Amino acid sequence: MPSPSRRTVLATGSALGGTLLAGGMPAQARAAGRADTSDPWRTVLEDADLVWQRMPKTWYEGPYLGNGFLGSGIYAEPGAETGSFSAVRFNVQHSQVQDHRPEFGSLFGLARLPIGWFTLEPVGAITGLDWRLGLRDAELTGTLTTDKGTLTLRALVHNSRSVLAVEVTPSEGERDFRWVFHPADAISPRADFKPLPDGYQGNPPAEVATHDGVSTAVQPLLSGGQHVTAWRERTRGGTRCLYVHVAHSYPRSTALGRALATVRGASALPYDLLAGTHRAWWHAYYRKSFLSLPDARIQRFYWIQLYKTASAARRDAPVMATSGPWLESTPWPNTWWNLNVQLEYWLIHGSNHLELDAVTRALSEFRGNLSKEVADRYRADSLGIPRTTDPQLVNGAAGTLTGYGVGIPGQDPPTPEVGNLTWALHNVWLSYRHTMDESILRDVLFPLLRKAINYYLHFLEPGADGKLHLPATFSPEYGGNSRDCNYDLMLLTWGCRTLLESAELLGIDDALAPRWREVLAKRVPYPTDTNGFMIGVDIPFAKSHRHYSHLLAVYPLYELTGRTPDELALIEKSLAHWVGFEGALQGYTFTGAASMSALLGKGEDALEYLGQLMTRFIQPNTMYKESGPVIETPLSAAQSLHDMVCQSWGGVVRVFPALPAAWADLTVHDFRTQGAFLLSAVRKGGATRWVRLVSEAGAPCVVRHGIEGAIDVRDGRGRPLRYETVGDGTIQVALRRDESALITAKGDRPDLTITPVRPNADAPRWGLPA
Repeated sequence: MPSPSRRTVLATGSALGGTLLAGGMPAQARAAGRADTSDPWRTVLEDADLVWQRMPKTWYEGPYLGNGFLGSGIYAEPGAETGSFSAVRFNVQHSQVQDHRPEFGSLFGLARLPIGWFTLEPVGAITGLDWRLGLRDAELTGTLTTDKGTLTLRALVHNSRSVLAVEVTPSEGERDFRWVFHPADAISPRADFKPLPDGYQGNPPAEVATHDGVSTAVQPLLSGGQHVTAWRERTRGGTRCLYVHVAHSYPRSTALGRALATVRGASALPYDLLAGTHRAWWHAYYRKSFLSLPDARIQRFYWIQLYKTASAARRDAPVMATSGPWLESTPWPNTWWNLNVQLEYWLIHGSNHLELDAVTRALSEFRGNLSKEVADRYRADSLGIPRTTDPQLVNGAAGTLTGYGVGIPGQDPPTPEVGNLTWALHNVWLSYRHTMDESILRDVLFPLLRKAINYYLHFLEPGADGKLHLPATFSPEYGGNSRDCNYDLMLLTWGCRTLLESAELLGIDDALAPRWREVLAKRVPYPTDTNGFMIGVDIPFAKSHRHYSHLLAVYPLYELTGRTPDELALIEKSLAHWVGFEGALQGYTFTGAASMSALLGKGEDALEYLGQLMTRFIQPNTMYKESGPVIETPLSAAQSLHDMVCQSWGGVVRVFPALPAAWADLTVHDFRTQGAFLLSAVRKGGATRWVRLVSEAGAPCVVRHGIEGAIDVRDGRGRPLRYETVGDGTIQVALRRDESALITAKGDRPDLTITPVRPNADAPRWGLPA
């Protein structure tokens, strides 16, 4: 009999109708040969669909489509009078399209460049709409009503072909609607917010032409190369379908040929044929994990973040810029490494979506550029990453007077951060720990972290107290430099400890190991005062600050977790002091506070912080803005939810560690944890009914299961498993690769059903419902 590990022979319960057999299809549906209508994934996804019955006017309100490369945000053409709309804008942007003039820095000379937009222009004036963004199919459907008729539309950005396809079926009065492309000025969006650097010029206008029925807008770049938008409209019966593709090339001008070939190939296929392969990818994507909880608004928000992440991220796509592939007017037209990137990718681990991990891939692929971001005299043995880069991890500072992008400790005036690469490598470490893939540890994490920490070692110096101290460095983004800056001390500590553990696992006798041990033994304590953690020994935490850079040892590094009463009091005091200053707090302030509260087991506090986030910052389509569009905060809110449901730091899997009382029922399935375990668990009536862990790597399995009283532990065939009690409610089970353990109350044989839980109350859908 096969193990129930990866194949999920769990039942689809009677509440949804049908029991899953080994192959995963409900018996009655299979017998009848009809589509499954009792699928829990389909149920939660369709419930989470965004709807629009009012016209979205901005990026923060409208639907969005993407595949990590091509992105389209959809809303009314700006400038229309309230209540009277003449056209709908379909933005066309691409995560690879950028300038290549490093002499003007990453935010101008290497900035992502706007491409343009199509307007769907009806014959009549728009009087209403009814749209639905179907998460399961990653497709926008619905109608646009005018005083002349209706336009029924379907739209997607194809998963693999990277083509925007929009099919429109007009009524008789709207047969003459039209599409118009508007090329954007190829200039850094930061120009709308900051003065242009001396000598900076915008790129020349795009050149619009037609090539055997395919239209193109060729954008030449002053640096060489080009990006090209190609499109074609095909009519089949009563429908018209627009096909759009964007290609970028540098330094050669080869994008035109690729764009033409892609549009010709895609436009040969009817919309339904394109949609079939597209939908199949998305259906499989969602089934890699499952989460249902009784707060309908938050559950829908969570599944929308999984949709958003796969629309914005792929392993082979550029690391997400601040607005993902949906570039708009923004002061942040590139990739930010002092918090944004890290938060953007946290949710891929628990949700079991490592196929989206561009951070590990990019740091490995472009590691050669990281040495160029530190000053010349450190490049032989050190690496760093600046605050901002382009997709190739280039900052552009090498072409400026400073000649580097990473700060030099002790330098005056204040300089850019030092620790960003170490923090980014924590994401790589998470990918290793959640997969136990030794190649990540050996080929990426260890060699890069070794050189990131080596940069710090150039500056550590002993003080009169016999401790090792850091010269002044910069804490994002408090302002001013401080000696013994907590941002850097905390990352340095984690880095040295991780290097020692990694070297042992890899069997490496590293010559630097004694120095790493010395740092851990002699490093100055983290600076604190009566209010908790300081920014550094020279700067108290004394004003409102959105970042939690001074608290990284608490979260996400889990170096300090409240193991002792004094440590717990320090964390609680620091957290309260940080969020107690209003004024500069932003959305990710509240996601960080929620996750720290979850660490302390305070589910009510975590939920309260998420509630403040939803009320104060999250926009109608679950996007977020901070002087411009940024997407890290909603994605990190999904991770805060993960931290309430499951934590696995310190070698222990903690099941339901921080749930509020209102979440009496909860279901999680194939949640990926550190140690490469897949967790499934069900909570009913405020009690955990069962927990299943499947081991992918045979790592030590220690689980705090949360089941009251005596327990049974059984393997995939129902046979008793030996286990050792290692603490209150914590057991250790020996599992080899692909083996599973099911934990239940003693004598209990619960229904192993994976179903959505019932919501506690109704909630409005996301989008703009009536």
